Amino acid sequence: MNLKQILLFGCFFMSIITFAQNNIFDVARAGTVDEVKKLMAINIDTINKPNDEGYLPLTLACYNGNEAVGLFLIKHVNNINGDSKYGTPLMAAVFKGHVLLVQTLLENGANPNIADVNKTTPLHYAVLLNNDVIIKLLMDYNVDVTLKDSRDKTALDYALMDNNKSIIELLEK
Repeated sequence: MNLKQILLFGCFFMSIITFAQNNIFDVARAGTVDEVKKLMAINIDTINKPNDEGYLPLTLACYNGNEAVGLFLIKHVNNINGDSKYGTPLMAAVFKGHVLLVQTLLENGANPNIADVNKTTPLHYAVLLNNDVIIKLLMDYNVDVTLKDSRDKTALDYALMDNNKSIIELLEK
């Protein structure tokens, strides 16, 4: 083997190692759609499997505000609502205030009434974070304002505690 072949082999080997280090969870957090597509070419179902902590790629993309990847995954995952005990992709997008992802998830059938292990819904989080825009979006998609969390509180109860008049008005419609 000559020096040129050794260098080419070394570059190829390093690119394989680098690519392998970009797993779907890292890509979901901060990668690109092209990287997702490359991983899907190896295993199409990679976007539907949780990591060791139980997080799904779409949930991580929504939490981290990786809009391009999140928007792509919304169209390609098997279950837009996820199945993680840590909450849904919608909940992650609501919690971090990523309006475009919230809207797109809802437009594509995300259920706004799924609660996490604490029975907290996306509406609870939107109210607790005083996010009027997201509350309006959730209301447009028939969110159930009567659902109670593990503290036996509705989203309206939290709005009343905070005395946030605009949110109270939204929830009482």
